[in-house]
Parts: sequence; C-alpha cells; structure tokens
Amino acid sequence: MRSISDAVAATGLAIGGALDMAGTFVGSDALRETLWTIESVALVVGTALLTLRYQRLGNDRVAAGFLTFLAGETLLMAGNAAGLQASVPSYAGGITRWAAGPVLISAPKTFALWMRLTALVAAVLFVVSAGMILWGAPLLPASSLLPAASYPFLVLTFIGWIWMQVRDGR
Repeated sequence: MRSISDAVAATGLAIGGALDMAGTFVGSDALRETLWTIESVALVVGTALLTLRYQRLGNDRVAAGFLTFLAGETLLMAGNAAGLQASVPSYAGGITRWAAGPVLISAPKTFALWMRLTALVAAVLFVVSAGMILWGAPLLPASSLLPAASYPFLVLTFIGWIWMQVRDGR
C-alpha cells in the first residue's frame, strides 16, 4: 500500500463487506442493525478515501462512482435504526446508488474484467430489487434471493478493489 489512506480504504471495504454479509444472514434484528451500522461507517470512510484517490489520479468517472456509492451508503445507514420494514424506502434509494456507483467505477478499464463483471451483476440485481420494491413487492433488505443474492457479488467486487489497493502499492 502506498499510504495510510490506502490501507484505511482497503480496511473499510473489508470490514464493510464482511459485516454486510454477516448482517444479512443473522437472525437478531438488534445484531443486524448493529453490524450494518458499523459496516456503513466503514464503507463511507473507505469509499470517501477512494473518491479522493481516484480524483487525484485524474480518473473522474471512477471517483464519481465511489462518491455515488458513498451517497447510497449514507441512505442505507439512515434506515438502519428503524428496523427492516421501516428502512425499506431508504434501502430502495440506497441500493439504486449502490448500483450506479459500481457501474460508473467499472465503465473505464481501470479495474480487471472480473471485478467489472461482478460489479455489473450486483448492480443489475440491486436495480431489479429496487424496481420490485417500487412496484410494491414486499422485499426487505435481508429477504431471501433478492436482494440477498446481490451482496456476494458486491463483496467480490470489494475484494477486487482491495486487491487493487494492495497491488498498486507494490
């Protein structure tokens, strides 16, 4: 890693990905909300630092993608304390930005093809989930299949972004 900021960004993504997955599959509402709140803070910090990194490198689309993802994460964080049912409106708004951010990040060939593909799969699944919510489907953030199937693809994308932070520092 080149700097402390790169290490913090990678750590934020790692914590965010791990706790996002854990929160999706735990049975306790209080534990889920706690894990997702910690996850949100970690992802906001990580993606804020990545926004700055790619802006300094002159890669505006990638920087804008991380900023868009960060905006989505803040919407998701706002709903955490409300519980699953009450968080659905902010969740639908957040995952649409979770979809748009990685698409912006993946548009240029900055990242490897596999990372761009996992980001695209996650984005499509999040858009489908948000569309279903907007059309009245009773989807919750931890519903089975959709949107839960989106999270592993997003976490694989995070792993790729972390790998880029580690690789670029060598």
